[in-house]
Amino acid sequence: MRNATPSTVLAVANMLIDNSRRWLAYELIHHHPATLTSLGLTEVEALGAGMASWSEVDTFCAYVAGPCWAKRQIDNSAMLDWSQRNDRWWRRAALVATTALNVRTRGGTGDAHRTLMIAERLVADRDDMVVKALSWALRELIYWDPTAVADFLEQHDQVLAPRVKREVRNKLETGLKNP
Repeated sequence: MRNATPSTVLAVANMLIDNSRRWLAYELIHHHPATLTSLGLTEVEALGAGMASWSEVDTFCAYVAGPCWAKRQIDNSAMLDWSQRNDRWWRRAALVATTALNVRTRGGTGDAHRTLMIAERLVADRDDMVVKALSWALRELIYWDPTAVADFLEQHDQVLAPRVKREVRNKLETGLKNP
């Protein structure tokens, strides 16, 4: 597929998604630079439509949505919209996409503003999948801006889920989620 056009790669990816092979579809897109850079919000949301598990959301964000957002192919308003949807998987996606901004091995260079903008919107969400994603998003930001994360915890102490407070404080204090 190296020499395939973006439209061909997207067609194959959509067939893979239709056949319950989302992970493979997302990886195919991610490793075909011309396709990944061709995506806008309409295409990204179409690729995420129907997500129904943490693994589908996390691969979608690691390989497609996060990189597109990091490169500003989709703007902040899309993530803000996702963070307010009734669908738990889209709310989780808004948070997991922030990891592309902050995970060094994925090219992240740290973006406290965008990470905390999304975290702020979901600080009171008690869906377990969203709570876990919020903890993850904040823990990934610690490498770049531990002060901003500590301030966020303090500011939202009365609202944050206990899991988020415990895991993020552990990471701040020991470098480990669960010491």
